[in-house]
Amino acid sequence: MPETTKETARAVVRKVVENLEKRLSSRTRATLNGALDRSARVSRPRHKDIDWNRTIRANLKNYLPEYRTVIPERLIGYGRAARGVKKDVILCVDQSGSMAASVVYASVFGAVLASMRSLATRLVVFDTAVVDLTDELDDPVDVLFGTQLGGGTDINRALAYCQSQITRPADTVVVLISDLYEGGIRDEMLGRVAAMKAAGVQFVTLLALSDEGAPSYDREHAGALAALGAPAFACTPDLFPDVMAAAIERRQLPIPDGESHR
Repeated sequence: MPETTKETARAVVRKVVENLEKRLSSRTRATLNGALDRSARVSRPRHKDIDWNRTIRANLKNYLPEYRTVIPERLIGYGRAARGVKKDVILCVDQSGSMAASVVYASVFGAVLASMRSLATRLVVFDTAVVDLTDELDDPVDVLFGTQLGGGTDINRALAYCQSQITRPADTVVVLISDLYEGGIRDEMLGRVAAMKAAGVQFVTLLALSDEGAPSYDREHAGALAALGAPAFACTPDLFPDVMAAAIERRQLPIPDGESHR
């Protein structure tokens, strides 16, 4: 592409990306900052940091019927936001032609997540090859221009790379965004997911990241992943922050009715 044409295209893409970031970033940051704080529970909280719902549940055995009250012998509180990285997030994005919209949204979300100091975000895209675009995350436009959509699909190879980047399994969330039409070695792919789960990694499978969701995907592979505890479901950009928050807090994912393989 001639440089002048590329600059014109870059200006158009940047305007679209800026509009997307305005729509997606503030809610994403607010949702995930809350989740990061809640995931760091403390046993000696300050009064304003007490999680009263969890504290009451933990002290129900201390209920005094004559006073109709619970004696909170054990306090549970929200952890204050600590300096440094709390969670590692790896976005592993299928860049086959059918996943074009997912690459656009994943690039923007990757940039938003990378701007959060409490998260260490890595963006990996793949077809039959695997490319780590983490160094480009400060500019989603560069990510989009550096991505070639099309070709085959080797999820197993992509997950092998992601697995090699994990240093803190219990504090890592891997998000695979794919329609799951695997051209690689199926059993190895499933084995890698099982190994990551066994090590403590939170593994989430999103069938698409577009306004429309996922119109087509490999149901057999989706079912196999769900059997490993990695439910596969369609995800829209509006749902993505809630999915990430649930994964960070290690609680049940907010899966839309009828959208999941369990």
